[in-house]
Amino acid sequence: MLNFQEPAATLVFVITIALSLLGLFRAPQIIDACLFRPYYFLRRQQYLTIISSGFVHADLGHLLFNMFTFYFFAFPMERQFGSAYFIALYLFGLVASHGCTWYKHRGNSLYASLGASGAISAVLFAYIVYAPTTTLFIFPIPFPIPAALFAVGYVAWSWWAAKQERGRINHDAHLCGALSGLLFVLLVHPYAYLMLLDALS
Repeated sequence: MLNFQEPAATLVFVITIALSLLGLFRAPQIIDACLFRPYYFLRRQQYLTIISSGFVHADLGHLLFNMFTFYFFAFPMERQFGSAYFIALYLFGLVASHGCTWYKHRGNSLYASLGASGAISAVLFAYIVYAPTTTLFIFPIPFPIPAALFAVGYVAWSWWAAKQERGRINHDAHLCGALSGLLFVLLVHPYAYLMLLDALS
């Protein structure tokens, strides 16, 4: 349930849904203005798009998939570690994943991407370092799914989807975001990996 114990996650959640729906159904120029275009990022100084592109989505399915994952992992992360930690992790994942995108597509003037996938992947994988035994119930699957297995499936699907090169969804950001989440924990709380090994042993 959304409440004031997670003000940062709630704000990100609400803004992402509101901007995405507004852009998809009322004002498509919002999505166009928020798109991350690696070719023009430095050439036209479109610096804000490295953040703004994470708050809009390509279609309703894209939005629902990302917000589903966000809901189950972002709110517990903020509850456990505080708003400042959560925001730092989220922004780190967003910027790092778009950094990978910029490097791969910096010479392609036609490429553009959007979505919160990188930041959400960072939160997801950081959360799993701290709580590797967490399980999820996902309808219509009648049994609990280990969060780590869900995370691996999330990245595997992203890797496959990235190979298809379809649409403006930045599937590469899933993998880069996942790695950035693991790196963030290593930089901020390296002891968490010792706890992870103990939990898995």
